[in-house]
Amino acid sequence: MSRMQSNQPLPTTTNLKRGQEEEEERFLIGLSTTHAQNQHQPQTNESRVFRLFVPLFRVASAKGLTNTGTLKGFDQTINLILDESHERVYSTTQGVEQVVLGLHIIRGDNVAVVGELDDNMDSRLDLSSIRAEPLNSVVH
Repeated sequence: MSRMQSNQPLPTTTNLKRGQEEEEERFLIGLSTTHAQNQHQPQTNESRVFRLFVPLFRVASAKGLTNTGTLKGFDQTINLILDESHERVYSTTQGVEQVVLGLHIIRGDNVAVVGELDDNMDSRLDLSSIRAEPLNSVVH
C-alpha cells in the first residue's frame, strides 16, 4: 500500500530535521561508548571491536602531521575522534614540541597511518633530545 493510499502524512521538513537529529545523536552515542560502558552491556560485534581501541594511538595525517591521543570513536569512513590528544612538531634544530589539542576530530580522508602506541615506552622518550625533519605531505 502506498503512502497516498494509507492516508499517512508526507514527512515535513520539521519531521525530517528531527529524524536527522535523532540519527546524529544515536551516531554520537555510538562513538562515545567506552570500554567501561561495554563491560555492562550485552556483547555485540561493535562493542567487541571498540574494546580494541582503548589504548593510546598515533595518527599520521596526509598533511604530514602526527597526532597522539586516546581513540574515542571512529566510523566507516575512518573519521577518528581522539581525546587528550597532542600534535608533535618535529624540527632539525630543536627538540620535539608538543601542542595540546584536547578533543580532536580527524577526517578519514586525511588519515594516512594509524598505529597503537605503547604508553610506557612513549613516556620514557626524551622529546627534547629528538631532532628530525617534519614528515612530508602525501602526494597523490
